Amino acid sequence: MAASHPSVGHVHLKVADLDRAITFYRDILGFVITQRFGNRAAFLGAGGYHHHIGLNTWESAGSTPPPDGHTGLYHAAFLYPDRASLAAALRRVVDAGIPLDGAADHGVSEAVYLRDPDSNGIEIYRDRTPEEWPREADGSLKMGNAPLDIPALLAAVI
Repeated sequence: MAASHPSVGHVHLKVADLDRAITFYRDILGFVITQRFGNRAAFLGAGGYHHHIGLNTWESAGSTPPPDGHTGLYHAAFLYPDRASLAAALRRVVDAGIPLDGAADHGVSEAVYLRDPDSNGIEIYRDRTPEEWPREADGSLKMGNAPLDIPALLAAVI
């Protein structure tokens, strides 16, 4: 019998402008609205799941992001099922004029970093298969932080 373990279910973010946040997560990252509560909250999911992202303005309508150098969310990471899906999401990011914070080939994954409209850190990535993961001589993972070839990734858009 497999051991039981926790997993990440969803991220819930305070946002300043609900419609602006929905546009980003729906139109740029590709999530679908599963439920909306007027102009105060929305839930978005993928693959038929009830929600991966919660957005609300309960305490944050019209507010500004926290200043740099303070505690809080570093980034939320969104896993795409394959390289073509990640490339399509990146194409929407680039076409929308959203600047990238960075991009890395971690060996186990390819990752692109950016900010949502409320300046929350976002990672969009795809995993390589476990058979492709680089390993040390003792079998432990050998993750890295090599530059990611953005033009080659964008060429993977189908």
